[in-house]
Amino acid sequence: MILSAHGTSRSGSCPSSRVERVPRSSRRWARARFAAMPELPEVEITARRLNSALAGTRIETALAPGMVTMKTYDPPLSALAGADITGVRRIGKMPVVELGDLALLVHLMSAGRLQVFDKRASLRDKASRLLVRIDDGRELRLREFGTRQRAWAKLLSAGDVESDEAVAKLGPEAWPAPVAQQLADALRQPRHLHPLLRDQRVISGIGRSWVDEILWTARLSPFAKGADLSEDEVERLRAACDERLGGALEHYEEVIGDVVPDKLPMPLQVHRRAGEPCPRCGTTIEAVHYKDYVMCYCPEEQTGGRVYKDRRLSRLLK
Repeated sequence: MILSAHGTSRSGSCPSSRVERVPRSSRRWARARFAAMPELPEVEITARRLNSALAGTRIETALAPGMVTMKTYDPPLSALAGADITGVRRIGKMPVVELGDLALLVHLMSAGRLQVFDKRASLRDKASRLLVRIDDGRELRLREFGTRQRAWAKLLSAGDVESDEAVAKLGPEAWPAPVAQQLADALRQPRHLHPLLRDQRVISGIGRSWVDEILWTARLSPFAKGADLSEDEVERLRAACDERLGGALEHYEEVIGDVVPDKLPMPLQVHRRAGEPCPRCGTTIEAVHYKDYVMCYCPEEQTGGRVYKDRRLSRLLK
């Protein structure tokens, strides 16, 4: 059940499920449901579906219930009134709504979702961060789940998008993968591959879920250093980026309809599958838990049989 702009109760306005108060007993489920940060494949399919739904429409007005959502003030949000949406695309892990001379750059962070709704939300909707109201009655809505307001948006001149600090610092796109030499140059650092591939300044679009999948596909240790990779290993990594990120997009095109759901059916084989057999060799998938994420790998195929200590247990033994 969603409150309309007039405060009355409306139903059927969510694209995939109703937005409602989560019972206390279900909070753990809610945290798990929205835990996966949208990465390149998830943002790409979102941009494609939004482009299909919104290209050629006109904005009636825009509101920002999230107090810290807008990171720019010139041009003002009111400049969106009457603007035509010409398309939606993706840069790295950020959707970009194109509006002729203007562009809306959005970062979903870990818990944000950008979707089109048939009905308009109330300004009292605690999950709403940005409401872009279309003149046909629909609404492009940036929602964020949880108490941390981290998702943000910037309204920029179209010509300033590429020079904005959030875009200008990005490395090459992970999909389609850069050529081998460009990738080798980007990775030539004395850092472990797992954090290196998640660094958006090195290569853009990969996060905590797909890095596990890419390294497993390439049969590379997450603890190998980028500067130590051979030409063959760089090529395997490049091929793995195309295979797993491109494969995820093909999967989403097949199973997702006109509207992207809150929780996408991610085709993961090793991430968050600790304790399960490796799909290739049958060895038990192992995991190292950090404060904010878990890293999964196959010891037999990635680390020469070595099982690394679980950081949770190490802290308990101190």
